[in-house]
Amino acid sequence: MGQVLNRKIIHRGRRIDLSVERVRLPNGMETELEVIHHPGAATILPFVDGNEILLLRQHRHCAGGDLLEVPAGTLNAGESPEACAAREVEEETGYRAGRLEPLGWIWTTPGFTDEKIHLFAAHDLTPGRQRLDDDEVIALERMTFDEALVRAARGDITDAKSIVTLFRASGGRRSLRPSARRRGAVRASPGGGTRRGRGGR
Repeated sequence: MGQVLNRKIIHRGRRIDLSVERVRLPNGMETELEVIHHPGAATILPFVDGNEILLLRQHRHCAGGDLLEVPAGTLNAGESPEACAAREVEEETGYRAGRLEPLGWIWTTPGFTDEKIHLFAAHDLTPGRQRLDDDEVIALERMTFDEALVRAARGDITDAKSIVTLFRASGGRRSLRPSARRRGAVRASPGGGTRRGRGGR
């Protein structure tokens, strides 16, 4: 494990803090790192049924345009990842999740941030109320799970957290190569598990 020798806060934002840290690495070397501290987040892949999902077409200023993504949001202070996921899926899609399936977690970019994203699939959706923030420009897109995996494989979906969430929801057993779309597909069932099918949808 490394050791933080000194930390200087450069900026405190609404969601993140930026610090410059003097650290001693496990090999004994000392260096200075710029670190973004983040409270963590949750992604949610909403299953309308065992066959179809909801994605967001969301404007991202930093990306210079719109991205196709899974719903996601930042954890509030003291909020659990499950509570964040339940809140965000309703706020962004207008549907409540009757059941959340944990899909693990990931580091986003550990070279410069401690942000951890918790991944979920949402099942048993019922109508709720969409409540978008002022900076959220979002349109819902409904498609099959297979189509989303193929679009991720061919580069139509470029948001990293969304690609990982889709892959984790597939059980890790479905090839993301477009050519493998119809061979040995693993399909999400209405009960939230997976089953192997004979062909694509």
